[in-house]
Amino acid sequence: MSQLSRALVLFSGGQDSSVCLAWALARYDQVETVGFDYGQRHGVEMAQRQIVRQELIANFPEWSRRLGDDHVVDITGFGALGQTAMTEDRAFEITEKGLPNTFVPGRNLVFLTYAAALADRRGQSVLVGGMCETDFSGYPDCRRDSLDALQTALNMGMAQDFSIETPLMWLTKAQTWELAKGLGGEDLVALILEHSHTCYRGERDQRKPWGYGCGTCPACALRVRGYEDWDAAGRVAIEA
Repeated sequence: MSQLSRALVLFSGGQDSSVCLAWALARYDQVETVGFDYGQRHGVEMAQRQIVRQELIANFPEWSRRLGDDHVVDITGFGALGQTAMTEDRAFEITEKGLPNTFVPGRNLVFLTYAAALADRRGQSVLVGGMCETDFSGYPDCRRDSLDALQTALNMGMAQDFSIETPLMWLTKAQTWELAKGLGGEDLVALILEHSHTCYRGERDQRKPWGYGCGTCPACALRVRGYEDWDAAGRVAIEA
């Protein structure tokens, strides 16, 4: 068992984490997923993440043999502390700190700390997250410097040798679509379009060319622009 490579993917059910899950399944012998219920107003993502997993199993037999258990962690108490537009019904705006009010302070740091504790118990050495600082909303805990510091702290504090992998860190959203096609072809692109959920408002009423969502919230704005840029460029796949 110790000879197998094991990864734990932070999996929300959104576009980015779905691509990261496919990326991990293409590389590691055993892959598990972990999701976090922090009281997010777009709680529909918690349902969609299970559908994405089921569709991956049904459509990608090689990956289905590698995909293991899913874990859900309830941290609604933490989510309530931030009093942000991610957990409360309020308008999306920029705060006096110059950050979007969708920023939940310390969210990714908490996610990865919980994930590391789980990985320690499950014998996993790789943590995979969809954080990105190339084409993102400006969250400071999405930056590679922040994650490098956390990786050092986790390894020191847990006497471990974790690696926090961020395959999307230096990619634009258009390049993320390219990566998805490189990993699983048009079948994976179609799966992500149809079943992943990114919209902060939780809207899934009408299917658009880029998937479901309101089209105007910060998450949708990034997804729409990335898809349209990629589609305009001819949907060119890059090597996985």
